[in-house]
Amino acid sequence: MHRFLPALLLSLLVAAAGSFGTSAQAQDKTLTVFAAASMKNALDDVDAAYTKKTGVKVAASYAASSTLMKQIEQGAPADIFVSADLDWMDYGSKKKVIKDDTRVNLLGNKIVLIAPKDAKIDHVTIGPGFDLAKLAGDGRVTTGDVKSVPVGKYAKAALEKLGAWTAVEPKMAMAESVRAALALVARGEAVLGIVYETDAKVEPNVKIVGAFPEDSHPPIIYPVAATVTAKPDAADYLAFLRSAAAKAIFEKYGFTVLVKSTS
Repeated sequence: MHRFLPALLLSLLVAAAGSFGTSAQAQDKTLTVFAAASMKNALDDVDAAYTKKTGVKVAASYAASSTLMKQIEQGAPADIFVSADLDWMDYGSKKKVIKDDTRVNLLGNKIVLIAPKDAKIDHVTIGPGFDLAKLAGDGRVTTGDVKSVPVGKYAKAALEKLGAWTAVEPKMAMAESVRAALALVARGEAVLGIVYETDAKVEPNVKIVGAFPEDSHPPIIYPVAATVTAKPDAADYLAFLRSAAAKAIFEKYGFTVLVKSTS
């Protein structure tokens, strides 16, 4: 009986090696995408379409662009990075964690003023002299952290240009991401919020009460790029983001597609 043990052990080792190879292959067929929080609904649909077409699974992680880039800098295993502003992609370029030759400005967006859906505030004209502090009354106004989160940086730039920042700053409630700010308004914990138009459109418990003039802040641009540790499939995924199929999904959610679509 003992003479059969080496053969049995060998067969078990071969089986284990085979299963390991299979799991490794399956793992190779997964791409990890780090994307700005505002991308979630649209990118989930794009990723599902990509997986259906190619069989390659996409694991997406959503948060503020600042948070995601810091994680990539610290070695997080991302294949693709989608930022909600140019600054954090530029940061990744300076830190040499993204492949500059894969970088493209993919999408555009707008920032809007939102309120809970049953709020009395409605149809606000946003322009020079806009008094957001008075409009908020005793309540709080939320947006992403103005020091790091892209939507907050856009919001602060707009409020400064319109002359509204100094008065409203004490009433600002900074959130860790645009989706966190959206949730505060949806739950009625903030009377007003500044988020992307695309976020407002996917949350039934808020309403858009005003739109910020496009010239009141830097252009809202979402660049995308592969990381320096990206798997080979990343190139095909980036190409899919520029496809007509992806374009239709992004536009359905209210994004402006900045690149010419491919087939």
